[in-house]
Amino acid sequence: MYQLQLNHSYFPAQAGKTLLSRSIGDDLRMAAQSAPDRIALIAYNAEGVLAGQWTYGQLLQRSEQLARHLAAQYAKGARIAVCAPNIPEWVMLEYAAALAGLVLVTINPSFQLAEMSYVIGQSKAVALFYVSSCRGNPIGNIARQVQAVQPALHTLVDMQDEHAFHGAPVPVPVQLPRVSGDDAAQIQYTSGTTGFPKGAVLTHRGLLNNARLAADRLGMDENSRYLNMMPMFHTAGCGLGTLMPLAVRGRVILVEQFNPRQVNDIIEREQVSCLLGVPTMLIGLLEDLQHAPRQHASLQAIIAGGSMVPRSLLTHAMQQWGCPVQVGYGQTETSPVVTQTFADDALEDLCDTIGQPLPHTEVAILDPATNAIQPLNVIGEICARGYMAMREYNDNPEATAATIDASGWLHTGDLGSMDARGYVRITGRLKEMIIRGGENLFPAEIENVMQSHPAIAEVAVVGIPDNKWGEVVGCFIRWEQGVTPLTDEQLSAHALRHLSPQKKPQHWITIEAWPLTGSGKIQKFRLREMVGGSL
Repeated sequence: MYQLQLNHSYFPAQAGKTLLSRSIGDDLRMAAQSAPDRIALIAYNAEGVLAGQWTYGQLLQRSEQLARHLAAQYAKGARIAVCAPNIPEWVMLEYAAALAGLVLVTINPSFQLAEMSYVIGQSKAVALFYVSSCRGNPIGNIARQVQAVQPALHTLVDMQDEHAFHGAPVPVPVQLPRVSGDDAAQIQYTSGTTGFPKGAVLTHRGLLNNARLAADRLGMDENSRYLNMMPMFHTAGCGLGTLMPLAVRGRVILVEQFNPRQVNDIIEREQVSCLLGVPTMLIGLLEDLQHAPRQHASLQAIIAGGSMVPRSLLTHAMQQWGCPVQVGYGQTETSPVVTQTFADDALEDLCDTIGQPLPHTEVAILDPATNAIQPLNVIGEICARGYMAMREYNDNPEATAATIDASGWLHTGDLGSMDARGYVRITGRLKEMIIRGGENLFPAEIENVMQSHPAIAEVAVVGIPDNKWGEVVGCFIRWEQGVTPLTDEQLSAHALRHLSPQKKPQHWITIEAWPLTGSGKIQKFRLREMVGGSL
């Protein structure tokens, strides 16, 4: 840990590995030059069967071939979208886009028509790379419907069609553009205060350096075997999961879909040394191990993050795996890690804090009303400043200004406190965002869908504590007068016609009158209190 004695809740940026200014593509080139024959990527399919492996030299060759194919079609800075599970082609497309100077727009493969169409339209993506289906979701059909209503989307590419994906070799070699670390690399969508997703524009410099510094704190090196079970559409998957192993020239073991039994088998088979998982995933792995123990002595470090991490889970995980479980905190807008505990931290710090900021990162606890730095151990909004901050929200200057203030502080919307050592505790959220199993869900989007049903007069959606998911979605409903209330099954069917499954409310609660503020706003914290532990 950094030995500091702070006087107020401001942690100045500390020294660490020198920040790199190069692009993600250039870092892959350097890795292939220094270790061409070292295994870079091992992929397992949805059935838990080995799908292939690539050295750094082979990965660069495949990625550069694809990059030239892309560069022959799209100018530097064009946006291309990807909607697929964790397949090796995703990794190659990520590197190819970086090499070709294109901006990769990531899409959740569970998205339905309205959700995908919004992201494609808002990002102005000109191409969509997809798989035909994922977990029963007909992505190919949805993609064609999106293309019909989004005229800028002129190209659809099935990633599982080898010829369509990689294309024929370019007869005249295409010169790849020069890409700098400050160029945009990705647009990742995260829920916003309007209920519509906002596209965080992330740079090569932010993503690459954040992964390097997080890997360093995790203790990774060239011998590390990192298991990537986090979804690639998320910064934890295509940011940390891809770029932390790259940073140390280690290998990544990519899991197409999370299945506790399969993942536990892969950890044993591949002698995995480190992994990152949201609490729901770690709980699933631990429950499976109780029924079928495996040999996991190779594990050296685990990061838990994405939502509140219960103390009981951390202690159980450390006892089961016999290695430190570090807690990481961040968000999409910060590429993503802001703070992280150390492997040798005291148990109290591992269990009760989210650690100290990564190097080159300033963190302050600010008064939400005045923006003044709070005294030590006083709750305020967690704010961060540094290389890792997003450039902006895509085509949304109002939201950008509301998140990044005139002093450059990125306001996370999370509440917390800081002690004299700079260790941060998270206590809640200013925003109403629900974090279900590490995935951000925003009530307004769900409310808009449910409100569209003619039988419903008013709705309010809140997060309800849940032992497995951290939070689940609860929907309070006031019915129109004289109507017959819908059944839970009917409500669920209505939600699933418009929303991806993880956004569907798990609890439906009828209410006759709302708890209101003096200005007439619904007091959502009162709704959460009403259900408490009764569900």
